[in-house]
Amino acid sequence: MTAPPESTAAPWSGGQITEHATCVLAPNPGPMTLDGTNTWVLMAPGADEAIVIDPGPLDETHLAAVADLVASRGARVRETILTHAHLDHSEGAGRFAELTGSRIRPVGTGHDDLTDGSLVSVRGLDLRVVATPGHTRDSLSFALEADHALLTGDTVLGRGTTVVAHPDGELAAYLDSLAAIAALTGDGRVTSILPGHGPAIPDAAAMVAYYRLHRRERLEQVKAALADGATDVEGVLQRVYAEVPESVWPAARLSIAAQLEYLRGG
Repeated sequence: MTAPPESTAAPWSGGQITEHATCVLAPNPGPMTLDGTNTWVLMAPGADEAIVIDPGPLDETHLAAVADLVASRGARVRETILTHAHLDHSEGAGRFAELTGSRIRPVGTGHDDLTDGSLVSVRGLDLRVVATPGHTRDSLSFALEADHALLTGDTVLGRGTTVVAHPDGELAAYLDSLAAIAALTGDGRVTSILPGHGPAIPDAAAMVAYYRLHRRERLEQVKAALADGATDVEGVLQRVYAEVPESVWPAARLSIAAQLEYLRGG
């Protein structure tokens, strides 16, 4: 298996990452959330409006910290946007809207008013929507064009690889989404990734190339497992994912189901 690009070995704690993006790390670390959920505060220096991406879990201290950060800069949260509906990203959104008076963009298939290529703007800052289904059907990424950065939610993580959360997630869509991100890195529109979990990725192109290769390698391993007699998710798990910690086997099972569906033309 190809090794991922080098990333920081130090514990990730967030902070000011680009000129326009600050990460406030939620206190929900775990096997699936890595150091915790990254809540991103986006605003232009000196501006009085901000966008918040993924308020995270319903944790009053965390939500207050995000709101206080924006207020300390003399600004208000105008838009609260979710990369997808998983609770580690979205559970606190309603309460955060109460605290800040901000609008929450809809969650669910299609996102209604958040379509591929649409623009979300606050004073001094534009955010371009990039539809990236696959991890989940409703997954979105956001291009912070001023910083050549892409906020990817769970589509690309700061460490490791993401789960294709079958049956909501779908591998063909995920592969298409990785190809779309690769196109953005290829022409220089995106040079870094601000993920939903784990550290920021300074070399977006290298990480996306690794993700695409990893998926191809996993598919070949699954094909080999089927040829070796595996007939179901558990059979593939034992043959292909034996080196993966058991704490993430539930997620591995979802990805295996998605891979089997893909290989069977489902």
